[in-house]
Amino acid sequence: MKLALSALLVGSATAFTAPALTFAVGKKPAPKKTVAVKKTVAVKKTVAVKKPVAVKKPVVVKTVAVKKAPVKAVAVKKAPVKKAPIKKAPVVKKAPVKKAAVVVAKKKAPVSIGTVPSTAIPGEFAPALLDGSLAGDVGFDPCFLSTKADLLTNYFNGIVGGNGPQSGLTWYREAELMHGRICMVAVVGFIWPGLFGTLAGNEWTGADAYSNTNALEAFGKAPSAALFQIFAFMGILEFRRINIILSDGGAFQAGDSQKWGQGDGRWNPLGFDYTPGEYAEKQTQEIKHARLAMIAFLGLIFQGNASGVGVIEQLSGAFVAPEYASKAGYFTPLDI
Repeated sequence: MKLALSALLVGSATAFTAPALTFAVGKKPAPKKTVAVKKTVAVKKTVAVKKPVAVKKPVVVKTVAVKKAPVKAVAVKKAPVKKAPIKKAPVVKKAPVKKAAVVVAKKKAPVSIGTVPSTAIPGEFAPALLDGSLAGDVGFDPCFLSTKADLLTNYFNGIVGGNGPQSGLTWYREAELMHGRICMVAVVGFIWPGLFGTLAGNEWTGADAYSNTNALEAFGKAPSAALFQIFAFMGILEFRRINIILSDGGAFQAGDSQKWGQGDGRWNPLGFDYTPGEYAEKQTQEIKHARLAMIAFLGLIFQGNASGVGVIEQLSGAFVAPEYASKAGYFTPLDI
């Protein structure tokens, strides 16, 4: 198509060719005949041949399943690895966390206060059960144990078979008298060896078996047979006391657990015959001495353990003039 257009343009260009110009110098030249030569131009037609365009077909790629040869697993023997012993770190025990105690407000039972003034605590009234009927009752009960005495009745009666006194105060007084009487005998035993000497030994027990004046050391050096006799005697007295409490039942009187003293059916080798007033006074004296002996017994144990000597040896030093007292004249003028 482009070639055809160019041929047409060349053919039409001759039509616009400029004419030849002639100039007359002197004579007029004979006019030349111009022959118009028509040139034929062969127009080559170009035919555009459309080449078929090769259409690329899509390539289909087929996947072929390749069968893999089975791989045989080879068992590899591992060399035994020796593990080093792992030291465990010491387990630190955590301190137990104390939970805060939940305080529950409990209603306190009202304390029964009597109308009898307390002799031991002026200006105060004694508990209701301490009405002065017991020997040595001065209304001294700062912990109000007497108000809970009846609660102990079932406990103590359960120990002796449920046939004991029906009053808790009776149980209190019986325990107080028994401990007090034992302590009175024990205090005498602490003092006696220092005042009147000790018992003589023999070949079987040893010459110095009873020569120690410190009661604590004497107990450890005494023959086992002698100690057995002491404990056997105590066991007999206690067995007798329980039988008397069971037989008397609710009629049992505190302090009457051995049936010793004045009265019907009691052993009275000394012939006591006190009036009711005198008998009450003797009971008061006994309970006072019993209470004092319990305190003295504890003091003797502590002092004997600390000093290692007897009671009389401790007290005798207080009545001996010290050595520096004889030299007092050296510190005073000679004329005085």
